[in-house]
Amino acid sequence: MSIQQSNVAEKKIATREGFGHEIVELGKKNKDIYVVDIDIGKSCKTTEFAKQLPNQHINVGIAEQNAAGLAAGLATTGKIPFISTYAVFGSLRMLEQIRQEVCYPHLNVKIACSHGGLTPANDGGSHQAIEDMGVLRTIPNMTVIMAADYASTRKLVAKAAEHYGPVYLRFTRDTVPVIYGEDEEFEIGKAKKLKDGKDIAIIANGDTVHLALKASQLLENEGVSVKLLDFHTIKPLDREAVMDCLSTGRIITVEDHNILNGLGSAVSEVVAEEGGAVVRRIGVQDRFGESAPYEKLMEMNGITIENIVATAHSLLKGTR
Repeated sequence: MSIQQSNVAEKKIATREGFGHEIVELGKKNKDIYVVDIDIGKSCKTTEFAKQLPNQHINVGIAEQNAAGLAAGLATTGKIPFISTYAVFGSLRMLEQIRQEVCYPHLNVKIACSHGGLTPANDGGSHQAIEDMGVLRTIPNMTVIMAADYASTRKLVAKAAEHYGPVYLRFTRDTVPVIYGEDEEFEIGKAKKLKDGKDIAIIANGDTVHLALKASQLLENEGVSVKLLDFHTIKPLDREAVMDCLSTGRIITVEDHNILNGLGSAVSEVVAEEGGAVVRRIGVQDRFGESAPYEKLMEMNGITIENIVATAHSLLKGTR
């Protein structure tokens, strides 16, 4: 495994950039790949695709529900459409169309969304998608993915293009540290084990993986053995990887998403069925965001290195 730990907190790039770069390469190789834009290509990083591959690009304007229907139609002709918009629109505004026109008939539509979680920050609570992955993971046939960094985003976008069926891909607006090397491979539904340990397990995804990595390093400096996993796919969830964490007896989940119905809930469902561990969920505390800097919003919800370490100490002491 090639993890660029020396680059953590040094080189940073938004995962939406990874999507923008990868979709151009995929479109050049496969003329069936289309991008369906909703008039925000500059923010969602699809302007280069439109420039280089204009015959595979459609801009429907500010009409998300229309985009979903159009993409469904393209999929019925054998095309592989990627709807590109903000996460708050690509999940909730298009929800009925996603359910009825994409997932119900199991069509090969990808919904690629920037501005996931709290990363829209100063755009305010209306633009911060904090419930999107939870909502979409409840719909049959849907696959839900949030990569941790630029390299993993490119690999998982490519995997999504190969995978038949509806996929929701969630990207960050803000920059996040580089974690993986370009040669690292990823598989949909298969978690990445970054560290192996026996005292406590930390499970994270998306823009919280680098926080969990730093927290695990601090804990290891104190003599705590940490098992650390990147759960880039929350549906289908890597059930075996969760069960592998049960031996520690203590699990912390970390996500930039409502603690209800996201990664923490998905992991807790497995633990409740299998037993043998206590779970603590770190994430958005069932509240809407505010207009504030990204780091401040994360701090307000306890999504910090310090809180991960403190939660680990609480579990190790057997306290709540």
